[in-house]
Amino acid sequence: MFLKKVKFIKSSSKSSECPNDKRHEFAFIGRSNVGKSSLINSLIERKGLAKTSKTPGKTQLINHFLIDDVFYLVDLPGFGYSKLSKSESEKIKRISIDYITNRKNLTKLFLLIDIRHEPVKSDIDYINFLIEYNIQFDIIFTKVDKLKEEVVKKKFMNYKKFLIEKTCNQKYFLTSSSKKTGLDDLRNYLLSLID
Repeated sequence: MFLKKVKFIKSSSKSSECPNDKRHEFAFIGRSNVGKSSLINSLIERKGLAKTSKTPGKTQLINHFLIDDVFYLVDLPGFGYSKLSKSESEKIKRISIDYITNRKNLTKLFLLIDIRHEPVKSDIDYINFLIEYNIQFDIIFTKVDKLKEEVVKKKFMNYKKFLIEKTCNQKYFLTSSSKKTGLDDLRNYLLSLID
């Protein structure tokens, strides 16, 4: 079933503008330039469907991609991009928060974290926000190909320890969009949530 038919549906500036149906939605959020759009493109094996850029802040709307006429993958605007003006940054932040807190179709939120870095304030703040609002989320670590395996394990354990202290019960995925690492596991997990 997966990946036979992939279609961009629309971009929205608020949850009430999103597609008006009852299909499951799997949304991706993370700091700007964490690799959300690249991950989506690799996951659905379509180059350039989700717009990528070396410049952070490319995604500024809620983007819906319909998969096999069954469910949506949703690319949300990134957070924590300091080069945007304060008003622009707040506007983008409100778009994502509106979607996350109000969208009834949201089946699972995936928080993307760049494995190369130690826990950073913007990621920690977002995790705290998700916990406070009781949003169900799992974590996708990106860019694992950029580090040696033992370094990835060490950084992963640091994050896991932090999250356990928060009494979170997330699933974790270690991924690389360029090397296709972890993508089959993620695809299978998505399908299990639909079934």
